[in-house]
Amino acid sequence: MKTFVIDPDKCTGCRDCEMVCSLYHEKVVNPSRSRITIIRDPLDGIELPIICMQCDEPVCVLVCPVNAIYENEHGAKIIDYTKCMGCRTCVISCPIGGALIDPVSGKTIKCDLCDGEPRCVKFCSTKAIEYLDVSIANQRIKRNTIERYLRALKSGRV
Repeated sequence: MKTFVIDPDKCTGCRDCEMVCSLYHEKVVNPSRSRITIIRDPLDGIELPIICMQCDEPVCVLVCPVNAIYENEHGAKIIDYTKCMGCRTCVISCPIGGALIDPVSGKTIKCDLCDGEPRCVKFCSTKAIEYLDVSIANQRIKRNTIERYLRALKSGRV
């Protein structure tokens, strides 16, 4: 089993992940059509990649009135467009903003893990986005938490 690990401290805001995602899925370089979004907070200097985290118990699946979202062999929660009626309930209910609306087609879009090889991960030069086995992800998350705590302690924020 694999999961995304996002390290906002490593994200430079280059938006390469958005560009490669839109190119792979929509055949155009257009960040607004990407399934990953970089959220920026210029006051705090934070760049945070937001992507569907492929939840174990996804709200989007639970709230879909026509059961249009299913899990594929890679663990991705996929939208079946033959069933989707475009109600956007999944978009509204996702607590992290992982489901989006394509501004051109109007369809709901979300990460499909690129057939098990997420392109955003492959092209992230700083490794701010990783797709790792859960055991490795747990170690990385713990290490990142300790490093953030120590930096905050040194800066007097704790």
